[in-house]
Amino acid sequence: MADTVNLTLDELETLSREVLTRHGFDEAHAGAITRSVVAAQRDECHSHGVYRLIGCIETLQRGGVSPDAVPEISRASPGIVRADACRGCSLLAFERARPTLIDTASTNGVALLALNNAFHFSALWPEVESLAEAGLVALAMTPSHAFVAPAGGHAPLLGTNPVAFSWPRPDTFPYTFDFATSVVARGEIELHRRAGDAIPEGWAIDTDGQSTTDPVKALEGAMLPFGGYKGSALSIMIELLAGPLIGDLLGHQTRPASDDGTGRPWHGELILAIDPRTLHGDDTDGHLARAEALFEGVLGQGARLPSQRRHAARRRSREQGVTIPETLYQELDALRRRA
Repeated sequence: MADTVNLTLDELETLSREVLTRHGFDEAHAGAITRSVVAAQRDECHSHGVYRLIGCIETLQRGGVSPDAVPEISRASPGIVRADACRGCSLLAFERARPTLIDTASTNGVALLALNNAFHFSALWPEVESLAEAGLVALAMTPSHAFVAPAGGHAPLLGTNPVAFSWPRPDTFPYTFDFATSVVARGEIELHRRAGDAIPEGWAIDTDGQSTTDPVKALEGAMLPFGGYKGSALSIMIELLAGPLIGDLLGHQTRPASDDGTGRPWHGELILAIDPRTLHGDDTDGHLARAEALFEGVLGQGARLPSQRRHAARRRSREQGVTIPETLYQELDALRRRA
C-alpha cells in the first residue's frame, strides 16, 4: 500500500487555504474553494478532493481564473436568478446567489439559477445538498470541456457533463446523487495516471478511436458516455440546458487554460430549486412521507441509497481525520511553501 498522510479536517482546511491564498486567490474565493474540496475529501470523493487544488493553481497561473472576481447577482424575472461569476470560480458565485435562490423558490415555488462566465471544477452535490438541507428539491448540471465522444463517435465533442439531484428528508441526510454522464469523472482517470494504474476497459478510447486501458492515452483521446446512446443523449441535454438556454457556451466551445493564453475555461451552470411547501402547503408532510416509503423499499431489498456511503465516510473523517497519498501531500505542501 502506498504511503499516506493523515490530517484532521482543520489541518486539511488550513493547508487548502494557505495553498490558495499564497498563490493569489483572495480570502473569499479561497474559502469557497476550500469548503468544496475539503467536503469532497471528507466524504471520500477523492476525484474532487484536495488534489483539485493543483489544477486550480495551474489554471490561475495560466490566466484561466480571476482570483478576486466579485460575482454579480441579479434577478432576470420573479423566478430567475442570474449570477455572473466574472471569470472567477463558480463556487463563490453559487454561495453568493444561494440566499436569493432560496428566497425566490420559497416565494414562487420554483426558481432557476443561471450561473454564467465561471471557472468550474468542483462536485455538484455540495450545492444541491445544501439546498435540500434548506427544504428544497434541487437539480444542477453543467457542461465541461469537450473530453467525451458521443455514442458511436470517435473524437471528443461533449463534456463529462455532470448532473446532481437532492431531495430533502426528515431527520436524516438528503437523498442525493451526483454523477458525470461519462462512464467516470475525468478526475478518476487522472488519479489512475498519477498512481501509475491502468483504467478499466470501456472508460475511454485513444486518438485512433480504439479502446484503451492506458490513462495517458485516454486523456489524449476521448472518454466514453455511460450507457451508450442513453448517456450520450443526457449529456447533450445538459449541454443545451446549461449552455444556450442560459446564454452560455457548449463544451466544445471552451478550452482548458493553457500556457499560450488560448484557453477559454469559462462556461455555465444551471440550478433548479423547487419548494415542496410552497407547492403543497399543509399537505407537504404527507407527500414527503410517500417518498420515505420509496426509500424504505429500496433499503428493504438490501440495496444502498446514493450518498449513504458518502455520509458514512463523513462520520469517519470527523472522528479519524482524512488520509491522502503522501505524494499528494508533499506536492500540496511544496505549493504552499513555494508561493
